[in-house]
Formats: sequence, structure tokens, C-alpha cells
Amino acid sequence: MLASTPVETQAEIRRLLADHGFEVTQATISRDLDAVGAVRVKADGHSVYRLGDGSDDDASRTALYAAVDEFVESIAISGNLIILKVPPGAAHLVASRVDGADIEGVLGSVAGDDTILVIADEIVGAESVSARLEGMAGE
Repeated sequence: MLASTPVETQAEIRRLLADHGFEVTQATISRDLDAVGAVRVKADGHSVYRLGDGSDDDASRTALYAAVDEFVESIAISGNLIILKVPPGAAHLVASRVDGADIEGVLGSVAGDDTILVIADEIVGAESVSARLEGMAGE
């Protein structure tokens, strides 16, 4: 469905699935979108769900770029820590994309509700990791 139909929201996906006889919850849709590597990208001025090209690395990178571009509001550095501010409820999604993308210099992340703490390797440094993330956000 995602390959042939531009879909903007999970509610729209749920409605389309219901039209085809599948009753699913939003939580199931969210998990399934993650499982198939679907990401939100901008197309014709709208954010729509799309599938990656099938490669795990490419899908992870694409998912990270889309999540950072859509959700990251600000980036700050303190020592080897990078603090990402996102809208309430978006931190887990963005942090999972950061962890899944295997960014050089990222040791891991911790997500709250609207804040993500990214721990940078001291050798690579927070400045380098932050610059990569800022580039993804188009800042």
C-alpha cells in the first residue's frame, strides 16, 4: 500500500486497512511501519510514509534523516553529550532512529518525552556528531 498510495498519517493507514477488511490498532501500525522500514518523507509539500530501498543501512539512514528533519527543534552540546529537543512524545522515535543508524561516534541515546540525550564517543566528539545531526535537520 505504501509503495502505491501516498499516506500522510497512521489514522489514514488504519482507515485504508479497515476498507480492505483489516482491523488494527494504531500501536500495531506503528510497530509494523518500523518493521518494514517505513519513514516519513516530504513529497509535494506533505509528509508521507514511504518504504526504504530494502537495505537495512539505507533504511536506517533514511529513517534517521526523516526523523531528525521532522522532529528535532534544537541541538545543544555539553561535554561529550548532545541534547536534542523534540515535540512532546517524539523522543522515543527519534532516539530509536539515532540508535538504529549506527552513526560513527554515537555510543547510545536515552529518551525522555521531549528530550534525547545522545552520548558521543570522546575520540569522535560531540561537535562532530552534532554537526552531522544538524546537517540532517537542514540547520
